Amino acid sequence: MSEQTARGGGAVWALVITSVAGFMAALDNLVVTTALPSIREDFGGALHDLEWTVSAYTLTFAVLLMFGAALGDRFGRRRLFTVGLTVFTGASAAAALAPGIEALIAARAVQGVGAAIMMPLTLTLLTAAVPAAKRGMAYGIWGAVNGLAVAGGPLIGGSLTEHVSWQWIFWLNVPLGAALLPLARLRLAESYGPGARLDIAGTLLASGGLFGIVYALVRGPLDGWSSATVLTSLIAGAALLGGFIHHGIHNKAPILPMRLFRSRAFSGINAASLLMFLGMFGSIFLLSQYMQGILGYSPTEAGLRMLPWTGMPMLVSPLAGYLSDRLGGRPVVATGLFLQAVGLAWYAVVVAPDASYAAQLPALIISGVGMSLFFAPASNLVMSGVRSHEQGIASGANNALREVGGALGIAVMSSIFTAQGGYLPAQNFVDGLVPALWVGAATVALAAVAALCIPSRRTAPGAPEAAAPKAADTLVAA
Repeated sequence: MSEQTARGGGAVWALVITSVAGFMAALDNLVVTTALPSIREDFGGALHDLEWTVSAYTLTFAVLLMFGAALGDRFGRRRLFTVGLTVFTGASAAAALAPGIEALIAARAVQGVGAAIMMPLTLTLLTAAVPAAKRGMAYGIWGAVNGLAVAGGPLIGGSLTEHVSWQWIFWLNVPLGAALLPLARLRLAESYGPGARLDIAGTLLASGGLFGIVYALVRGPLDGWSSATVLTSLIAGAALLGGFIHHGIHNKAPILPMRLFRSRAFSGINAASLLMFLGMFGSIFLLSQYMQGILGYSPTEAGLRMLPWTGMPMLVSPLAGYLSDRLGGRPVVATGLFLQAVGLAWYAVVVAPDASYAAQLPALIISGVGMSLFFAPASNLVMSGVRSHEQGIASGANNALREVGGALGIAVMSSIFTAQGGYLPAQNFVDGLVPALWVGAATVALAAVAALCIPSRRTAPGAPEAAAPKAADTLVAA
């Protein structure tokens, strides 16, 4: 267990501080999507520039997530939490002040670094401050606040963009961060992880490999898939990821031990998570632009119309948890993924330059219900596939793979969109969107097949502690 080394950390204050910090980091995953047309109007740029405004954040967040947690364990969780919060807040201001698309992308990447340090420490700080008997309630509140950020991201981004300016989706973080910094210093207790070690080599291999793959996917439609730049990036990225896998097998304390994937439950749910986020994030990225650029909805209207999808987990997740307890996680997760695949396929069928919202609504609801059935049981499945002392690593790995899936999804589906269509005229946009949505549906269907490979009941080598699945459950919103 963590050792308390400072006084003054009240449970209520810890819940408030970590929940608001988690809200900020989770919000920035999707808040930009409804602002993309306005950003493009102000700064110009092609689709690949808009991709990086989202992917720069998700990619740095993903590859540094576990490293950020290790830094906190080694040098002090409160200390590193404030460092991450400072970086995130400063980068948010830099994004709001960005004079062009390149500066905005750079600021978004730095935001991801700050979030990767800050976000995993919110849960450990909360755990250290709250008595064991009350942690279930604290985790539930923390997770609900983070879920609200994910659900409200497109709507908040759209409302600020329409009624103020798109820069305010970033300015919003500045007063929140400035208020949290002194509170964190005064109200959170310091704690450390036992025997924490930093895996710098593993972090560099994963970061370089993923950047190479994503960069090649973004540049492929522009430079040609056989160009020297794209081929070099693909080969180098694949080689670095291969080195990361080798490192995870042979290193004594890797950031991601490859032995965890010997568990069929752990491998299956992580494959399903990566594929699900690949299909989901790529679809939301394109559909938010379709609603505004082709159908003519305002940013606020687009955000509201996305709520049947992004907001559905707030309503359905409790039912998903109940069904998971009664039936086991595998059938609930697989059903949810199949439903989301059906929803994306439905969208691919009805999408048109003049599609009515009534035609789109069933696809949004089906996708939202499917996503809701996935989230809650998936975290329990992650934890059930590893021993209790490995649950922290397992949860961090699953969340990192989800973020990687999101970055890859935007790159892959945008490449398909660019190859088959373009922004104008409207029919050209639809010509690119339809095959991208079909690929998204097929990807999520593959995720459902991966979920079916999970053992039907928990057969973990060490039974998880009762509170651990709840703790992990809250991480999905990040």
